[in-house]
Amino acid sequence: MHNEVDSLLVAHFSDLHYSPGHLAEADRCFGFAVDDAIAAGCQVGVVSGDSTDHRLDAHTPALSALARRVHQLTGHMAVLMLQGTYSHEPPGTLDLFRLIGAQYPVYVADRIHQVALCAGRFVPSAGPVFDTAEIDVLVAQHGIPDVVFTCVPTVNKAVLAAAAGVASAATAVGDHLADYLKAASTVNRQWRSRGARTIGVSHGTVNGCQTEHGVPMAGFDHEFTIGALFDADCDAFMLGHIHRAQQWAQEGRVVAYPGSIGRFHYGEIGDKGYLRWQIAPRQTEALLVATPARQTVCIDFDGPPDMAQLTEMATDAADKFVRIRWTVNEEHRQLVDREAIAVLFGASAEVKLEARVLPAVRSRAEGISRAATLPEKLGRWCELTGVEANPLMDSLSMLETLDAQSIADRVLADLATDPVATEAIASPPKDELPAVITALVDMELEDDVCAPVPPVSKMEPDAKPASLPTAPAMDWLTDDLFA
Repeated sequence: MHNEVDSLLVAHFSDLHYSPGHLAEADRCFGFAVDDAIAAGCQVGVVSGDSTDHRLDAHTPALSALARRVHQLTGHMAVLMLQGTYSHEPPGTLDLFRLIGAQYPVYVADRIHQVALCAGRFVPSAGPVFDTAEIDVLVAQHGIPDVVFTCVPTVNKAVLAAAAGVASAATAVGDHLADYLKAASTVNRQWRSRGARTIGVSHGTVNGCQTEHGVPMAGFDHEFTIGALFDADCDAFMLGHIHRAQQWAQEGRVVAYPGSIGRFHYGEIGDKGYLRWQIAPRQTEALLVATPARQTVCIDFDGPPDMAQLTEMATDAADKFVRIRWTVNEEHRQLVDREAIAVLFGASAEVKLEARVLPAVRSRAEGISRAATLPEKLGRWCELTGVEANPLMDSLSMLETLDAQSIADRVLADLATDPVATEAIASPPKDELPAVITALVDMELEDDVCAPVPPVSKMEPDAKPASLPTAPAMDWLTDDLFA
């Protein structure tokens, strides 16, 4: 039996997110954490999910760098790697790491079960938990384990939806995991009574925790509650998935997120690092060891960027990752000099410029859609456009109450009683012809030059066209055709 005063040092890493885009940040921070954990004398290493950011090919430099770091760890301690989010860590991604152990092995936990670490060797349970017979055999063959892990990797909600139904799949995950952790607590108490330390490892969201941007995660579709995790009765419960470090304590037991190993997004708050656990039965502590994560500067403007303020902030932004956001109206978007801003932050590691352009919205009649009746809409339109409403209201009333013939008769009657309109209709103004046209009309033309053509009258069907007078024949050899 272990002495309860003795503590087990465990290095807890999470959300490494190795990928081509994050390689520099991930490897710098994880490399620092590995070296620090080895120097501190940690006896066990735990990676609680999302070692990679997405599917990686075998020849990818990011996968090779991750494998070298894990191999470095196994030269000094046993390592447990938990299956993370499927989109980040597709099933089967971690199988390769089973083969790269040095002095100590790498154990990949890709199912819900328990596993005991006995003298540098992992012994898993056949089912979800160790039964009494397994415990007796394990103790007889290997002695009291150094630590017993309760592993809860990412749950495949698609499988649960097929079993429990799509409608209840979201909340069923939390209910099923809470039942499992409650059952595991009985076995954990048995191990603790024998002097073994107990650790829970999972990848998921705790209801009420905060994201790396300070947003509380509240809802009914998260995997865990704080109460359910403490119900597992583990000395330590190591979590992954949330990128902000945070922890909860109860009666000498601790539940904690180490957060992501590095800063992979703008706007993340808090330090980045790994947790160095000191675990003894009912005496557990977790210390966050900060890694050299990149420094980010986020500058937001509610309007065009203030160049004077940017000039002042640029002096302290050397080698930092800078993101500048502003909000500007569509007609003023050209006032922002992007090139000048880039020059100001030329010494920064990265400058990301994000503009939010507000489109111009023009309202023809604001509030007209809230009017209940057509007269109210017409009145609102007249009010906004400065048009006298009474004549239009009268016309609208006629359209609503009279038929077409009655409206026409009423209009004609109004015109007959209006002397100005009647005079205008009776004697329409006579158009005056220009002086030149009048002179041409009054000229007498010679009969031999241009004889008048009689008007063409409408003929009866059997009538023959009347013969037109013919002009005197002209001889083109002797007569002047252009006289």
